Amino acid sequence: MKHLLAKISFIILTIILFISCNAIKRVQSDELLLKENTIFVNGEKLKEARIYNQLYQEPNAKLLGVPIRLHFYNLAKPNPDSTFQKWLQKKPNREQRLNNIYSRKQVEKLGQSYVNINEGIKKAGEAPVIIDDELTKKSVNRLKSWYFNNGWFNAETNYEIKPLENKKGEVDYFVTTHTPYIVDSIRKRIPSLVIDSLYDAYKHESIIQSGIQYRTLDYNAERDRLTRIFRNNGVYYFDQEYISFEADTIDTNYKVNTTVIVNNRQVEQGDTTARVPFKIHKISQVNVFTDYTFENRYKPVTDSVQYNGYNIYSFAELEYKPRAITDAIFIRPGEIFKDTDRTRTYNRMSSLRVFKYPSIEYTPDPADSTSTDLVANIFLTPQQKYSLGFDFDISQSNIQEFGVGFGGSLLIRNVFRGAENFEISGRGSVGSSSDAARGSSKDRFFNISELGADIKLTFPRIFLPFNTEKFIPKYMSPFTSLSLGVSAQNNIGLDKQNLNTILNYRWTPSRTISKRVDLLNVQYVRNLNTDNYFNVYRNSYSNLNEIVQSPEVVTSPTYLDEEGRLIIPGGAENFIRDVTTGDPQTSGLSPNQSQEVNNISERKNRLTENNLIFASNFTYLINNKENLYDDDFSRFRFKVEAAGNFLAAISSLAGLKKNEQGNYNIFGVNYSQYIKTELDYIKHWDWGNKNIFAVRAFGGAAIPYGNANSIPFIRSFFAGGPNDNRAWQAYDLGPGSSGGRNEFNEANMKLAFNAEYRFNLIGALNSAIFIDAGNIWNVLDIVEDEAATFTSFADLKDIAIGSGIGLRYDFNFFVLRFDAGFKTYDPSLPMEERWFENYNFANAVYNVGINYPF
Repeated sequence: MKHLLAKISFIILTIILFISCNAIKRVQSDELLLKENTIFVNGEKLKEARIYNQLYQEPNAKLLGVPIRLHFYNLAKPNPDSTFQKWLQKKPNREQRLNNIYSRKQVEKLGQSYVNINEGIKKAGEAPVIIDDELTKKSVNRLKSWYFNNGWFNAETNYEIKPLENKKGEVDYFVTTHTPYIVDSIRKRIPSLVIDSLYDAYKHESIIQSGIQYRTLDYNAERDRLTRIFRNNGVYYFDQEYISFEADTIDTNYKVNTTVIVNNRQVEQGDTTARVPFKIHKISQVNVFTDYTFENRYKPVTDSVQYNGYNIYSFAELEYKPRAITDAIFIRPGEIFKDTDRTRTYNRMSSLRVFKYPSIEYTPDPADSTSTDLVANIFLTPQQKYSLGFDFDISQSNIQEFGVGFGGSLLIRNVFRGAENFEISGRGSVGSSSDAARGSSKDRFFNISELGADIKLTFPRIFLPFNTEKFIPKYMSPFTSLSLGVSAQNNIGLDKQNLNTILNYRWTPSRTISKRVDLLNVQYVRNLNTDNYFNVYRNSYSNLNEIVQSPEVVTSPTYLDEEGRLIIPGGAENFIRDVTTGDPQTSGLSPNQSQEVNNISERKNRLTENNLIFASNFTYLINNKENLYDDDFSRFRFKVEAAGNFLAAISSLAGLKKNEQGNYNIFGVNYSQYIKTELDYIKHWDWGNKNIFAVRAFGGAAIPYGNANSIPFIRSFFAGGPNDNRAWQAYDLGPGSSGGRNEFNEANMKLAFNAEYRFNLIGALNSAIFIDAGNIWNVLDIVEDEAATFTSFADLKDIAIGSGIGLRYDFNFFVLRFDAGFKTYDPSLPMEERWFENYNFANAVYNVGINYPF
């Protein structure tokens, strides 16, 4: 390991020495390459990135101190056209000979290709940042403006350019702030009585407060706040331009005396303009056109209905129940105008997936002599009633070497005329896996398969027998979904059939918060090929045979084949039965061997038993990511799930008898009973220039009780894989320090922590350096293996650590990701050998994924 690190260090140093000479390749003799900017504020060196962002010039982006993109840019020829012509003319008759072999046109295309390649290299790289005196002066002025806008009105700024060796230079910026100005008195000048009363009513929420340092951004935010207040309290014609501020600082002893000015509305009266006071406007009518299109805009309305004060029109036969339309509209007849009502109507109508983005127009009511009434016209354009979708993908994983997936879906909108959506979908896949069950399928390339189908009905309301409007109002966009799904897996694991049904409610109290309740989440899993268990889980089978072949162990010869190995399934199952029940046919096992057989028996029983999960769960999500391109955000998710309590109550009330193990059976299945919680936090920091630092923390536990002493496989946790600890493949890590001895390692407790620094390499090619930590453990369940269980905080020493590097290519609509993870701290090894023992490319794990891991 030491020799490997020495070689890597030597190679890195050699590369750095080589490319450092190339950094100034395109820098002229009278130019200086910008090496560093330094800002001194009142004589002290500043480190705040937000202030350095004010500068017009920044040094070339670096990775580990090396400006890689600059060196890539320097690979391009500065004048490729003339360089090609020079090469073409370098040897006599070269141009004529090429013209004879190809043609003059092809030779010209060759020259253009050479130019395009060099231009592509320049575009992907980064030109050297040359110190520009004019831009430096602009940076000085911008610094002064920044400090002025933050209350230092008398700030002084200057700069110094410091030449260095090898045509490089640094720029030092100097700022003397002097005494900051503090907001003192706040007055108002508002001639409109309507605006004046609204201002007074919300004055206590003002962002501008006496005693705080002046900030221009506070005044801008206050202008936005006042505009929202006025426009959400009936002042339809109000605009931000009517608000201004006067800041008096003359002879005030560093105090800012502020006057808030809100001018009257400007209107045209003939050829002149005049100022008139603002008025409160209310909605007199709401007209809804349910099937508006550009083609029928001049056609007459043929169907209409009035409902709860709304006028609903259609150019053909009305296809929607009136309530389905009005429930999605927040603009109400008789109420004052509010901007938020219009925004909520936009959002709710779009979320229904029945209409395209609506158009809402307000016009003065011609029947109103006071000029305060507005007519709201809402134009809805329906989407196609039927939509078909098809999917096709190719996949690869540590379980499946090659797979092909396909699927299709049918969406029927407004199925019951109440804006309900009905979806039918089917999916299937075939793949090749070396982990597939042994047998005739093993010899086929496509030896695993899955088929499934789902139906889903969605209602645009909370579907309960009582009114939920008081605690889940309709502006929270409530939905109810009822789904039913079936699937069947063949030749992977034990072959399974899966049936699930979900009754789900979801709503969004705000832009950043969403909530979801699965009132019913029922899943039934049936294992079809349990006799094939030891053909699938070969590690367990090998461990049994090692015990059987120990000299001290005696067992029935009928359990063994000609090679002395346990016969599948009967021999292996009989051997386990003998050991766990103490049958004298099998003897001679050591305590450790007996414990190993018990562990194998427990795992086999758990993975081959059928599962009935009757659960309810609640998910709370906070996500302040504003859009797809927002790289500075946080996300927090909390989920709690309880299973089996309803069935336990029914079993007890019905007087059902327990089986020999003391458990209730429903339809011949021991139903699961547990409580499960998950906490997941993600944070991204945007450091500028495509430099992003991202972290994630996850913790989860599922505790069985009552009718169960373990967690179903499908509800347990696993570790490793492209979105977890990337130094281990999925299901290969843990539990604890046990070393991942099973094919699919899982447990009922998990901790995971990830940190990743992402940066740009060239053009759309990005890279990352990451550290992953975490593991899984068994806790408060049937597993007794000390290496796999979590009994105290001392077991945190078994947290595995992986580190590595990755490449990401950004296709705009998705990111293709390649990561190489190295085992940095391996808890499966002896304590003194855990650090960097297998830290090499031979033992690295390579992951391919779509989009970022978190």
